[in-house]
Amino acid sequence: MHKEYHVYILLCSDGTYYTGMTSYLEQRMQQHQKAHFPKAYTARRRPLELQFLATFSSVFDAIEFEKKLKGWSGQKKKALIEGEEEKLKELARCRNLTHFKFFVGE
Repeated sequence: MHKEYHVYILLCSDGTYYTGMTSYLEQRMQQHQKAHFPKAYTARRRPLELQFLATFSSVFDAIEFEKKLKGWSGQKKKALIEGEEEKLKELARCRNLTHFKFFVGE
């Protein structure tokens, strides 16, 4: 039997999202819900709801995906959770003033 690695997104009581990774999902969820780590981000933001779960057979793939999600805004995470692919694409577009779409030559 091969090991599985789970990347998850929790909705916190304050409306923020927490992204994590574990190979023991049930145990990790209990730790979050019981504030097993009192100084952790989720400890003061309970109750928590599991909103998204992706499972990987490779720990490297799971870590890479978790890091990617941690860099996302709350809006992007919400679009992923709700399966709004078009909104996710729109939120992923570059919006800074140097982007080719906004660049005005000399």
